[in-house]
Amino acid sequence: MRFIISAVIAAFTFVVWTTSVAAQDPAVVNAKTIKIKFENDRVRVLEAELPPGTKEQVHSHPSYVIYVLAGGKYRNYAADGKTTEGELKTGEVLYREPLTHAAENIGDTTMHLILVELKTSPSR
Repeated sequence: MRFIISAVIAAFTFVVWTTSVAAQDPAVVNAKTIKIKFENDRVRVLEAELPPGTKEQVHSHPSYVIYVLAGGKYRNYAADGKTTEGELKTGEVLYREPLTHAAENIGDTTMHLILVELKTSPSR
């Protein structure tokens, strides 16, 4: 019985956490490092500057494209608890599926990115 109660509590906690995290707008929770440059009913363009040692708050993106103006080394914290490290190269362009995460600049230079979030097409 204790196992069942613990499992129910864990499941409830996970659902509440993922639901609240999914609503985390990167431009709101990371207002010091991410700015909205343009938005309409199809896309939102964000500019992100992450100085060395900066760790973002957890936030969510729909499908999006990243254009790397100034690259660097990062650590990514996924919503499932998985942590990965990598490097973004200046001039690189990447496509990402929707995700909830936090990123940290673990390099020694400021990373500068343009993110283009894709919104669902309006009904016609």
